[in-house]
Amino acid sequence: MSCCTPDGTCSTTTAEAPATEGVTTVYDVSGMTCGHCKATLTEEIGALDGVLAVDVDLESGRVAVTTAAEPDDASLARAVDDAGYELTGRAV
Repeated sequence: MSCCTPDGTCSTTTAEAPATEGVTTVYDVSGMTCGHCKATLTEEIGALDGVLAVDVDLESGRVAVTTAAEPDDASLARAVDDAGYELTGRAV
């Protein structure tokens, strides 16, 4: 069952993560439409080793990931894909 409604609204909300030092890399991710998508990606990406913060922007289709060191793009792509979305690359 989805929390998404036909008009694109969602019954799920998430809190914004506090600012953190580290390396921030922005990725383009397709398939995100609502707060549930945001919460799922925040949880899945946030569980990866070295990830300090995750900021999902549904409007732009971008996910900013802050890591302690250079991010492992392959691991991030697997986590996004496993969650049911598609990481299409680093944002330009």
